[in-house]
Amino acid sequence: MPIPKDYRSPIQMTAKEKAFNQLQRWIIDGTLEPGEKLYDAEIAEALGISRTPVREALQLLEAQGFVKMHRGRETKVTEVSKEDVLKIYPPLATLQALAAEEAVNVIQEKQIEELKDLNKLYEQAIHSGQPYQAMEIDEAFHHLIVDTADNPYISDFIAILQLHSRRFKYIFLKQPSASTSSSIKEHELIIGALEERDKEKAALAMRQNWLRPMNEVYRLVSS
Repeated sequence: MPIPKDYRSPIQMTAKEKAFNQLQRWIIDGTLEPGEKLYDAEIAEALGISRTPVREALQLLEAQGFVKMHRGRETKVTEVSKEDVLKIYPPLATLQALAAEEAVNVIQEKQIEELKDLNKLYEQAIHSGQPYQAMEIDEAFHHLIVDTADNPYISDFIAILQLHSRRFKYIFLKQPSASTSSSIKEHELIIGALEERDKEKAALAMRQNWLRPMNEVYRLVSS
């Protein structure tokens, strides 16, 4: 397992959180590839922690679908399914569009400015070739809108689907900036619709922001 030699530990995290966050990142960015075997002793040594929090982190990752544990035998990174792209993105697009509609009623100018700032950071991350950072900023952008909508049922389901979309989103954001720059414009359309208090336009722009990448990701993912 090719654990990076230059790994630096985050601060103010429990050992379990450290293991979980780093393993999830390595799975998303492809450091740990689909089908690769994971060894808790090796991971523990690389992260400078004991094996117990590594095992706990792996159990959580299994619950989230990132790894598959065969008790007493092996733990492997789960495969990425091409068909999952078409199962995850449409309901996620619909829920995100609904959140945008509801946010129209209550969003404040301060939140609008935060969205604009996040989109600028997102653009910088894309053009500087930082796909993981771009993914995190994009999630913050959408989370702000979902949080503003203040509907726990929508936010709970989005959180589950968003988690499963991360590996696909990273694949998309690794593409040349020309392929991903449309997302910046779509964010601007979403922000404009929120400023105009236009529910229909906000929902349409949001849905487009999720469904357009879906087709590109489907093409990129191996069968």
